[in-house]
Amino acid sequence: MTRKQQRLSLLALGMAALAGATALVLVAFSDNLVFFYSPSEIKTKAVGVDRRVRIGGLVETGSVVRNDGRRISFRVTDGAVDLAVVYEGILPDLFREGQGVVAEGRLRPDGVFTATTVLAKHDENYMPREVVDALKKSGHWQEGGVTRTPVAVAPAKAGAQGPSAGAAAPGFPLSRE
Repeated sequence: MTRKQQRLSLLALGMAALAGATALVLVAFSDNLVFFYSPSEIKTKAVGVDRRVRIGGLVETGSVVRNDGRRISFRVTDGAVDLAVVYEGILPDLFREGQGVVAEGRLRPDGVFTATTVLAKHDENYMPREVVDALKKSGHWQEGGVTRTPVAVAPAKAGAQGPSAGAAAPGFPLSRE
């Protein structure tokens, strides 16, 4: 073999090794990849049966049914479409009807979502962006939470520094020691 052929074969071997490593990384990545869907997206998109996904929305009022012990069924809605969910386990303390929820699991062939993990939220600030977008599209998003009003702080008057006579940085009051 000439030097040129050796270099080309070494280059081809290196490219094959790189392609093999890339393929392994992509296969491992796709096994751990979990997509997020709203109930409307589950209905309109062709989500593979038995594929691990996350769904999010609001727990429909009046839909929570506690079956035998730890088995719970409820419906998740985005305002337009609702999806039946079954879960076996202990629900989070913040789980309740009308609250936001994210469930991870698999969609069965009969259209029921079997959840392996259920996450409840306590404030709109902690809701995933996808859930907020889905609720805004359906018109069920309510701006809530605490409205913060700015507090005006009057600047300190000259000569009214209190018991400590040390110098303070401009705009910062002196602390009491």
